Amino acid sequence: MPQDVRELTDFYHTPLGQMARRVIRRRIRNFWPNMRGRRLLGYGYAVPYLDAFGDAERAIAAMPSHLGVIGWPDEKNAALLCEEDCLPFPDVFFDRILIVHGLEGAESLRPLLRQLWRVLAPEGRILLIAPNRTSLWAQVDRSPFGHGRPFSRNELDGILKGALFHPSRWERGLYAPPMSSLTGSGASWEAFGARMFPGMGGVHVVEATKSLYAAAAPPGLPQTAKAKLKTATDFNFSSEEKWRPAQTGWGPCNCRSAAPD
Repeated sequence: MPQDVRELTDFYHTPLGQMARRVIRRRIRNFWPNMRGRRLLGYGYAVPYLDAFGDAERAIAAMPSHLGVIGWPDEKNAALLCEEDCLPFPDVFFDRILIVHGLEGAESLRPLLRQLWRVLAPEGRILLIAPNRTSLWAQVDRSPFGHGRPFSRNELDGILKGALFHPSRWERGLYAPPMSSLTGSGASWEAFGARMFPGMGGVHVVEATKSLYAAAAPPGLPQTAKAKLKTATDFNFSSEEKWRPAQTGWGPCNCRSAAPD
């Protein structure tokens, strides 16, 4: 069963959660060491990792309605609650999108990924952190990675390509067993696990780029079927009427800020 922001926040305050955060944060920064001048969206429950990007031009946390929302960061609010199929941002607005605890609890992956595709700049990238189906972390419920839907690499690859993303770099992380007594940085577990059990990392770490074209027709495909293939711009990923910004906000989506009225 998907967790909510209170349970996720509580987990990241435990020794196990703090160790997981340190391990995953190192992986994220290894992928994206420089965010200077870039716009960043954190989708799902990405707030434990967004403070690593103080050099970004701006960072916004969007949390789906089934999770709830908390204020972030402490000194000002840049967090909002939204629907999976209605992200309240203009087209091609973000340079980078970090997705943590966003896919495994999603009610419907295709509308969500369409929205992420829509708001990502043409040269932008997404970085997805998702539970690994074959790991110990996916088998126990003492962490959020044991809730919701875990994924295999082949499954994630197909999901991303079907949503017009091109996976360009894969890693696994979180090799330490999900034991509540674990503390420290987790660095020794990462080195040992990656060498001895490379397929057993607790999470997939996947970077993908935005594809502007649908997959090419396979050899031998009938001409009538080839004619039906479309470029990404032919797909109705957004509606002009639905996404036209209003004067008082981003538009008529059912989204709201975490800040009190």
